[in-house]
Amino acid sequence: MTSVFDHPWLSGLFADTEVAALWSAEAQLSHMLAFEAAWSRHGHLAGLWAKDDGAAAASAIEGVTLAPEELRDGTAKDGVCVPVLVRLLKERTGATAIHKGATSQDVIDTATVLSLVQSLDLIDQRLAQLASELNALEDRFGTSPLMGRTRMQAAMPITVADRVQTWRLPLDTHRDRLEQLRPRVALVQIGGAAGDRAALGADEDAVSEAVAGELGLSATPQCWHAMRDGIGEAASVLALITGTLGKMGQDICLMAQQGIDEIKMEGGGGSSAMPYKQNPVMAELLVTLARYNAVQLSGVHHAMVHEQERSGAAWALEWMLLPQMVQATGRALVVASDVTSQITSIGTPDLLS
Repeated sequence: MTSVFDHPWLSGLFADTEVAALWSAEAQLSHMLAFEAAWSRHGHLAGLWAKDDGAAAASAIEGVTLAPEELRDGTAKDGVCVPVLVRLLKERTGATAIHKGATSQDVIDTATVLSLVQSLDLIDQRLAQLASELNALEDRFGTSPLMGRTRMQAAMPITVADRVQTWRLPLDTHRDRLEQLRPRVALVQIGGAAGDRAALGADEDAVSEAVAGELGLSATPQCWHAMRDGIGEAASVLALITGTLGKMGQDICLMAQQGIDEIKMEGGGGSSAMPYKQNPVMAELLVTLARYNAVQLSGVHHAMVHEQERSGAAWALEWMLLPQMVQATGRALVVASDVTSQITSIGTPDLLS
């Protein structure tokens, strides 16, 4: 069964093509090739091969064309795609200054990080855009009265600004979280066979810093093969963002109920049985995506439990969950902006009369 994010028709509701492109097979393969080229180019710093041989290999890798499907059978056999990737690179370039001293996890984790960092940058941009749009909404309707509700019961009159601020203010905090998160996830992965960088000898830092610099990442004094707190924190921030947007969606659904009528919107969804209806489809989607990410988060946190120096089971679980969480978050931000633009009035003008 295909995912809702790329399903033939469900993707119309769930897909975020911009985020999906960052996690596509082509993008991931490009990132893996970038790591291998950087590794070849800088491996001479640890005496893995001569500088000229590494430079020639790096140049050849950058000119190789591979189809993602070529990695399928090897992945089925080895559990990871890197052994077949390395074999194909050596066959097609004729070079030998390739991959020695690195391991599959170095390649795959670095590729994951490159997609994740690009995604977090895009999410930050969308958070800023949504905050601006909610500010504009508050400027338009903020002074209008609105019935405050606690435990879904009428409480005391408030203003529209009071309600909208509960949607908007957390967005700034989420942007702070992303800024704080970035240096903990934008890290090259270099550990070698058992995570101790033994193949690099005393020059491990020089290689790590050079490869990281070429890829736009930071080096670390030790690999993070079995220390997955950065990935777990990233997933947590994603779930917090969609949770905030889900609260916004839930409020809008409740405000749009017939008999409540505290919000009016354009472009609601239709009904096959009741064509007069305009359902708050996009607001409902915000709730769905928030709950989806909340469920996936537990899986990513389970994936933090790596046994000894590397786990095949926990590591593979990340591949199944993290890209989908990123896409759900990206989609939720687009939907929240769309929902905001559809609001034509908000508040209860007759409340205080």
